[in-house]
Amino acid sequence: MKEDIFGLTLAELEDKFVSLGLKKFRAKQVFQWLYQKSVFDFAGMHNLSKADIALLEEHFALLPREVKILREQNSQDGVTSKLLLAFPDGNSVETVLMHHDYGYSVCVSSQVGCAMGCAFCASGLNGCIRNLTRAEILVQVYLFNERLRGENAMVSRVVVMGSGEPMLNFRPVMDALDFLHLESTSFMSYRNMTISTCGIIPGIKKLQADGKPVNLAISLHAVRQELRTELMPVNKSFNFVDVIQAAEGYSEAGGRQVTYEYILLRDKNDSVQDAELLSNYLRFKHATVNLIPANPVPEKGFERPSKAAVERFVKILQKNKINATVRKEMGKDIDAACGQLRAKFVREQESK
Repeated sequence: MKEDIFGLTLAELEDKFVSLGLKKFRAKQVFQWLYQKSVFDFAGMHNLSKADIALLEEHFALLPREVKILREQNSQDGVTSKLLLAFPDGNSVETVLMHHDYGYSVCVSSQVGCAMGCAFCASGLNGCIRNLTRAEILVQVYLFNERLRGENAMVSRVVVMGSGEPMLNFRPVMDALDFLHLESTSFMSYRNMTISTCGIIPGIKKLQADGKPVNLAISLHAVRQELRTELMPVNKSFNFVDVIQAAEGYSEAGGRQVTYEYILLRDKNDSVQDAELLSNYLRFKHATVNLIPANPVPEKGFERPSKAAVERFVKILQKNKINATVRKEMGKDIDAACGQLRAKFVREQESK
């Protein structure tokens, strides 16, 4: 069976090559083809000899070539693309490319499915199957880099905000981000990376101890205890008041503003009272609020609030001197909310 070498560090790759009898410098050449030029076929690496290519093809596999694209959806405005990827073991995840005026960003998944059970989210409809490896997280970025090669462009920002809870897969997530940060790979700034958590406090503290200026986003979504527990069962283990305190500690340690994600659900958490309470909890915090009018998830029964309700909510926050924005919608027409495409695919397979 071939050994997959995608996602190995240069030192790890050198060890593999030398043990196979290849020259050490060949590893650096392959490394550059993979992560600077996004070429995932040994035969396309033109500075390798035919004999070396044959040896590499005999012994090694590359995950980008092993992954199958089960579904692809592209938004009508041409700025968002979503892929449903199947790994060799048959498990699938979603990844999304977004084209902004400042470049390209990718939203990656950190787990197959999710165990958090948030009431409004499609990611956890089938539970959490397993964690993703460093390579499986990286491949979500580099498959898009391969597509962008013709534009002489590459992904410059990553948000770990897809399916799964990143803090429950902390080390592979950070290993992937550290890999992207290398000058010899994507040379991506940590300040262009964001990790989103539903409030796993030990993970927030690990991130703080790691000392990298990665952006932290907190999925908050409610500031009434019973309601947040209803929407996000994790609130029973990690109370949102304690989560905010931990996030503020992260902000103070690294000087990075924390983003609080707040999905607006009609007649659920979009009232004047909710806006005032949110203002009270975040007042004097180094924070910004990212309001997200809900993408309807048929399985969950939640509805999108009216435009007037969204505007009212924003105005209350701004009146209370809370920095707040409404997320620019991208990919609404392609099931862009976390887990929607995978959930639809699973339903279709089960009905066959």
